[in-house]
Amino acid sequence: MGDLTLILGLVLLSAVVFDFINGFHDTANAIATVIATRVLAPWQAILMSAALNVVGALTGTAVAATIGKGLIDPSAISQSGVLAALLGAIIWNLLTWYYGIPSSSSHALVGGLVGAAVAHAGIGAPLWLSILEKVVLPFIASPIVGFLIAAVVMVLLLNAFQRASRAGMRSIFGRLQLLSSAFMAFGHGNNDAQKTMAVVTIALIAAHVLPADSGIPLPVIALAATTMGLGTAAGGWRIIRTMGSRLTHLDPVHGFAAETSAATVIEVASLLGFPLSTTHVIASTIMGIGAVRGMGNVRWNVAGNMVTAWILTIPASALVAFIVYDLLRMIGLG
Repeated sequence: MGDLTLILGLVLLSAVVFDFINGFHDTANAIATVIATRVLAPWQAILMSAALNVVGALTGTAVAATIGKGLIDPSAISQSGVLAALLGAIIWNLLTWYYGIPSSSSHALVGGLVGAAVAHAGIGAPLWLSILEKVVLPFIASPIVGFLIAAVVMVLLLNAFQRASRAGMRSIFGRLQLLSSAFMAFGHGNNDAQKTMAVVTIALIAAHVLPADSGIPLPVIALAATTMGLGTAAGGWRIIRTMGSRLTHLDPVHGFAAETSAATVIEVASLLGFPLSTTHVIASTIMGIGAVRGMGNVRWNVAGNMVTAWILTIPASALVAFIVYDLLRMIGLG
């Protein structure tokens, strides 16, 4: 009993740490463009993003249901497996944050859950068809859709405002970008915080604190929302620099188009219960904006490094979680 209580405590602590890291790791998703275009000062952007991350996190649980029951059978993973999954995701997030690579916290967690489930119950434990439909296909489609939508929106805006002066464009879209960045922050909270809610609920079910058919309890929702907001307030400057200035040069009209396009894709995914990578979507919309201005305006070497990290995230996190689970088992906590 003592070991089970200890593991549950470690799971809850790790979930809070993951959610906090997710907040500062993915802050750039919502505010990199608004900082790069100098519409808001960094501290203003971070506070706005933190507040709207919390609000977004309180608005739905469809993604949490997918993570909690749609990718692995909760009975096929133990509390130690949940702990290993979280540690695998945390380690990958910190590694990519250190190098300023905007990888996906969502996919890191999915990879961690898959690796831990395989370590605990074998290769048949993950629901592979569901993972293909809910994770892999959106992983492939969402950056493409984001890129194309952003490119179309950018072309429409340039045509609609072709006679406007540069100063006039900056004035108009400086105000509009306040709305688009707020929309993006809300969407990030709505999609990303739900993953932590799901993991905590899985752990509570595995510990028999909650029944197997339990939904997401309100205290768990509040914990995930608040922790992500605090993490967002801490900022993630390495990734903000990559997203805001290293991919392409941005003016307010570009930031507005990128954020509006990305937030729309993310909100649709949240309604459908897809655990989307907000990082992938906003990065692809920024690339789409840059490509409209000329392919040479996108730093494709930076984009290539990002895409490599995207592809590696799920298998790398799964491998780390598998190894961590074996280590926990070796010390008697598996």
